[in-house]
Amino acid sequence: MHDHNEELDVMERDECAPMDMLAALFEARGWDYTRSGDEEISAEYKGSWTSYQLRAIWREEDAAMQVLALPDVSVPADKREAIYTALGMINEQIWLGHFDLWANNGILVFRLATLLSGNGMLSLDQAQTLIDVAVDECERFYPVFQFIIWGDKSPEDAIASALVETHGEA
Repeated sequence: MHDHNEELDVMERDECAPMDMLAALFEARGWDYTRSGDEEISAEYKGSWTSYQLRAIWREEDAAMQVLALPDVSVPADKREAIYTALGMINEQIWLGHFDLWANNGILVFRLATLLSGNGMLSLDQAQTLIDVAVDECERFYPVFQFIIWGDKSPEDAIASALVETHGEA
C-alpha cells in the first residue's frame, strides 16, 4: 500500500527522481501501479476504448526515460502487413513518440522517449505531459487498428474513418 500523503509531498517538489515522480502521479490519479526498483514502473489506465498498460523505464547512465503504452491490441499474422502500412501513415502525423509492432508477438505499442537534464530529475509537468501524450495518441488511433483487424478496412480507409472530425453538436 502506498502512503498517499507522502506521494503528494513528492509531487509538490519541482523535480525528483523519475520513478518517484511517476509513482506520485499515478497515485494522485488513483491508478494501480507497480515499481521494479528505481528503473521501472508500470500502471494500468482504463481509457475510452480499452485498458492501457503504461510502463516507464529509466536509464540513469543515459539520463533517458522511455514511456511505453500498450493498448490491448494483438495483431494477427494475416493483418500485420496492413498494420505496418497504417503505422507508417500514423507515425507521419505524430510529433512526439511513435507506434511500433513487436514482430515476435504482434503486440502493438506506443513508445515515447525523453532525455532528462544533467541532474536526471523529472518535473511534474514533464511527467504529466509524457503520460498524457502516450494515452492521448493511443486513444486517438485505437479505432484505426480495430477497423483493420476486425473490420477488414484498408489502412487508408481505417484512418479516414477513425479520424473523422465532427463539427457542431448532435
